[in-house]
Amino acid sequence: MTLRDLKVGKSGKVSAVGGEKILRHRLLEMGITPKTVVTVKKAAPMGDPIELLLRGYVLTLRLDDAEKISVEEVDLESGDNK
Repeated sequence: MTLRDLKVGKSGKVSAVGGEKILRHRLLEMGITPKTVVTVKKAAPMGDPIELLLRGYVLTLRLDDAEKISVEEVDLESGDNK
């Protein structure tokens, strides 16, 4: 699944960061790297962009960019991967 598919309140562990060279580099610089846990905090009224919590800070990301990030959904409450 991609980061775009995660619902508000859900978390995922980044498994891969794709996109064109410049976009991929920018996402990695923002801290979206493999094995990073990302939580979707909220979405704009029309759904785009989404607000993420990762590495202790909040990041806003467009859905087109979120689609380039592969994640595995995780349950932070129990610590188990789904």
